[in-house]
Amino acid sequence: MPGRAGDAAVSTVFLNVTYAEKDSVKALGARWNVQLRKWYVPEGTELAPFARWLPDGLIPDAQVLAATAENSGPYEVAGITGVPLSQLLGRVRGLVQQAFGQAVWTLVDVSGVQARNGHVYLELAERDGTGAVLAQARGIIWAARAAQLLPEFNRATGIEVAAGIKLLVRARPVFHERFGLSLEIDAIDPDYSLGDLEARKKQIRLRLQQEGVFTANQQLPAPWDFNHVLVLSPEQAAGLGDFRAEAQRLQHYGLCRFTYVHSRFQGEGVGSELATALRAGLQTCRDAGVQPDAVVIIRGGGAVNDLAWLNDYELAHAICTLGIPVLTGIGHERDSTLPDEVAHSRFDTPSKVIAGIEQRIVQRAREARDAFTQTRTQAMQALQHRRLQLEQQHTQVQQGAQRVLAEARQHSGQWFADVRLSALGQVQQARRSSQGYMEQARAQAQQQLNVAHGQVPMLLAQIRSRAEAMLAAARAGSRLQLQAIVGQSRSELVHGRQQVQEQLSAVRHAADRQLQTARQQSHTRLEQVLQLGRQHSQTCSAQIHHDLDSIRHEARRSLGQARLHSMALFREIAGQGPDKTLSRGFALIRNPQGQPVSSVSALQPGQLLDIEFKDGRFDAQVVAIKGAITP
Repeated sequence: MPGRAGDAAVSTVFLNVTYAEKDSVKALGARWNVQLRKWYVPEGTELAPFARWLPDGLIPDAQVLAATAENSGPYEVAGITGVPLSQLLGRVRGLVQQAFGQAVWTLVDVSGVQARNGHVYLELAERDGTGAVLAQARGIIWAARAAQLLPEFNRATGIEVAAGIKLLVRARPVFHERFGLSLEIDAIDPDYSLGDLEARKKQIRLRLQQEGVFTANQQLPAPWDFNHVLVLSPEQAAGLGDFRAEAQRLQHYGLCRFTYVHSRFQGEGVGSELATALRAGLQTCRDAGVQPDAVVIIRGGGAVNDLAWLNDYELAHAICTLGIPVLTGIGHERDSTLPDEVAHSRFDTPSKVIAGIEQRIVQRAREARDAFTQTRTQAMQALQHRRLQLEQQHTQVQQGAQRVLAEARQHSGQWFADVRLSALGQVQQARRSSQGYMEQARAQAQQQLNVAHGQVPMLLAQIRSRAEAMLAAARAGSRLQLQAIVGQSRSELVHGRQQVQEQLSAVRHAADRQLQTARQQSHTRLEQVLQLGRQHSQTCSAQIHHDLDSIRHEARRSLGQARLHSMALFREIAGQGPDKTLSRGFALIRNPQGQPVSSVSALQPGQLLDIEFKDGRFDAQVVAIKGAITP
């Protein structure tokens, strides 16, 4: 049976709890007594967490009794009388409780967080402008309040309560003889934390603007193409796996190379470490003889206060003055950090960064393909135009040869006619000359004959003989002249025929040479066309293999994601069970047959029950059934 409050021998302590505080004491382990309709502390449970709800004087009286059991009275040493420490600290507790009956709002810096049994224990501090600690205290958010307060704070701000943030909390100072002073927190103002983070960002933003470097990286020209990229990320970043999978595919096909450097992305001094890692990565690229086209900074999503570590002046200044375009993919679409604001280009996630790089590479490849197609079309048109020109030139050569040959034939006919006319003229002239000679001979003979008739008959015979001699000589001279004229005509005819043959051979040789040149040029152009065709065929084959590899890789990645999703679902299903439910403060009630009892209608007065908690079991008996019980 429950004992009375203040009885030193009892095992059950009743608490003074208002209706609004019932969830707090329930979360600490208090139980509800149905008959007395009061909350009580079960046997064996430590009373310290329930100090504010204990009856007045309960713990001091108990401690005084314990001290009296060992000591007959107050201590007295060398004439000095003292009181037990528990009494002294009990008075302090009373004074603190009297002075702070209500919680007050206070500003704190969180330097440490621990969670045990649902309770959240905080290490709180106040620091000056140099970071020196001015005050320290321990804070606690009881499990029932923490289960409601922390999710609400996270939903309103996106911030998780962790080391390194400032909070405006409503806390009530509580002092306990064994555990000392602590602050019980029951509320957190989300607007203050958001305002503090934004104020820090605004201060750094204003400083960079005053230095004139805030938009320096944004004003750099965008990379025309991506051949080499420097990537800065946490070594185990959530989005690095997806980014690296796509990057390896681009690197496998020789489209772009990636150099990775790693650093932590949260914690004290993270800005300086990131800037140093960035400079070291650039120096590594320079030592290798390459200049990155861009720098990529990525990390997966997280709480707002985790990402707030990136709002650092040194890191932002290093990005602004880098001289190389910086691409960021930090967190999710809703997240915004100073590196996102000062970078050349901002992407929502790491996956979208590599997608943007891939799109630019594909765009340049398509432009190159279009240029190649245009060049090939122009080459084909030029080849066709040249082929038409060659055909026209070949036709002109043939026509010229035929014209020259016709002219040669026409000239040779004229030469033959001229030679024939010349020969006939000379023959006619020879005939006229011979006739003149004959007429002269006849005249002279007639004269001599007349002289002979007139002078001496004897001379007639001489004249006749002499006339006959002269006639014979004239005839012989005429024959010689005719033979000379005929010989000369034949020689000129042979010489004319030789000239005609030589000109005809020269014309044929020139025509054959031009025809051979045209054939060689046509063969060369044909070889060029065939070579372009082979290159285009190889390019198309490589593109087909590339597309097949892309499809195969995408199928494997989709299968891997499905496998991971299935495994996660199996783990989630396997993680459900009674042990997990019991660990959240619930109990499992069974009847004597070992079957779970889930309804009051299944109970009977006097029935024995087996009640199981996460750390043990005990038997109970149904005294009375009063229907649904609502504390």
